[in-house]
Amino acid sequence: MTTIALIGPGAIGGTLATWLAQREDIDLTVCVRTPFETLSVETPDATITASPRIVTSPEGLSPVDWVLVATKTYDDAAAAAWLKPLRGPDTKVAVIRNGVEHREAFAGRVAEANLVPVIVDFPAERPAPGVFRQRRYGWIRVPQGAAGEAFAALFAHTPIDVATTDDFVSVAWRKLALNAAGAVNAATLKPSGVSHDDGAAAVMKALIAECVAVGRAEGATLADDLGDQVVNGYRDGPPDLVNSLLADRQAGRPMELDARNGVIVRKGATHGVPTPANAMIVALINAAAG
Repeated sequence: MTTIALIGPGAIGGTLATWLAQREDIDLTVCVRTPFETLSVETPDATITASPRIVTSPEGLSPVDWVLVATKTYDDAAAAAWLKPLRGPDTKVAVIRNGVEHREAFAGRVAEANLVPVIVDFPAERPAPGVFRQRRYGWIRVPQGAAGEAFAALFAHTPIDVATTDDFVSVAWRKLALNAAGAVNAATLKPSGVSHDDGAAAVMKALIAECVAVGRAEGATLADDLGDQVVNGYRDGPPDLVNSLLADRQAGRPMELDARNGVIVRKGATHGVPTPANAMIVALINAAAG
């Protein structure tokens, strides 16, 4: 049996936990704040369910083969409390999150060889604790290497496209461009359909253009028309799709604004790349959200 603990069963984490629990050779523990009895995911084809072990406290836990950290970036301290009893000398830690700073939060706690940054791209929602909706199967990418290949193998039974890449930096910055555009949803309090407004689309493209400039300074290979690609993807998708930044703002929760747009401003300053559009939207959303 492969032992796995997942910390943070939000929309993405809960969906991944439910897929992992479909395998009989995986012993899964889900670490939660709000307890629930079962996991249920409405996928594009059917509803899948699972009943893994649910724990609400780190007390009594022991090291596992894998820890999957799927918490928001502002929950790193809470994740670290769970990680301490779950991590042994050979435990692999997969950091599943938005942004391009996967390694920074856990660099002092996990050996570099055991740390696996993970980029996920599929729309998922959490209507209630333990209940999820996966609108398309999408993809997952991890860096090339033994640890990345072992992570990908965990999801070999799923319809999700999971693979390693030899250019994780470019993958991460391309995904960040999508996340950066999502700030327009949080600013307007409107789902994906707002992209059909030409003015909103222009702001999305401005945010992405800055992301591309900073990403290239960071070593990423990014297409000149990435802004058009992202906006067209928004327009081709469901108009009622709610990204996590918008969902958090609507619910009055903390937001990952720094990991999605603030990081562009911070890294832009390091490289001398101007980022006025991202700086403005960060300031406006923060002011509006109080």
